[in-house]
Amino acid sequence: MGSEEKKVIVITGASSGFGALTARTLSRAGHIVYAGMRETGGRNAPRVKAVNNYASDHMVNIKAIEMDVNSQDSVDSAVREILGEHSHIDILIHNAGHMVVGPAEAFTPEQLAEIYNINVLSTQRVNRSVLPNMRKRGDGLIIWVSSSSVKGGTPPYLAPYFAAKAGMDSLAVSYAAELARFGIETSILVPGSFTSGTNHFLNAGKPQDKDVQEEYDTKYNGLIDQISKKLAVIAPEHADVSMVSDEIARIVSLPKGERPYRVHIDPSNDGSEEVSVVADRIRTEFLTRVGLDDLITPKTGKY
Repeated sequence: MGSEEKKVIVITGASSGFGALTARTLSRAGHIVYAGMRETGGRNAPRVKAVNNYASDHMVNIKAIEMDVNSQDSVDSAVREILGEHSHIDILIHNAGHMVVGPAEAFTPEQLAEIYNINVLSTQRVNRSVLPNMRKRGDGLIIWVSSSSVKGGTPPYLAPYFAAKAGMDSLAVSYAAELARFGIETSILVPGSFTSGTNHFLNAGKPQDKDVQEEYDTKYNGLIDQISKKLAVIAPEHADVSMVSDEIARIVSLPKGERPYRVHIDPSNDGSEEVSVVADRIRTEFLTRVGLDDLITPKTGKY
């Protein structure tokens, strides 16, 4: 990779899962990658060590950086550090998120606010820190890791997470148009369900109201196990989380102006892509009708 192709990339929520895998994939492609995570000196210290070892073993440029997306001060500090080292950020990947499972009624309003904070408000904090530099340069790419649940099949007992991902996706759609005239691109990546038996929901949060939970259990006991097992059955054998990181790497590698606005990685095909095609077409048609068709595709080139 020539130096002109090397990108400075920031990934939120990169301590594990899609984020960690994507960070490693992009570093192997020759990019300068900052893997954002919280508590780098505490519970995630082993993850930091793993990142450092990976960088040494593979001779790649990947660095774990303290970035608690629930704290504007933490986000700002991380972005200042990155800009101090490279003067710019080429690509921001919104990956941070958290899942909860259980009947919607059993979650307190405060719990829903917490999920919204992690999955939606976090993107606003990072955008407000990163975008000024991108807007000034008239260049950049924002990749939003959404969810097929936004427009596809939505099994019960995942309401707070689904609602938050829908909010993030909606925010991404508006940002796409508002950043277009600054020459900043938007790609919304929509993963489907990637599961292996019942472990898919192992680390998910639970509702606080146990009394309500127990009442629902009289009618829906074992529902989550049923859903996770069924998802595992309908998932094709080739379905692997690396499909997501590989697609992100592909989007990053494309020339400016050729990156997709929305792309689905949904091996189980829960219907999200079919609905999104219609929704995104309507968006394009509406912007054209109101004379804002220049917002459909970001400006390219230097200006």
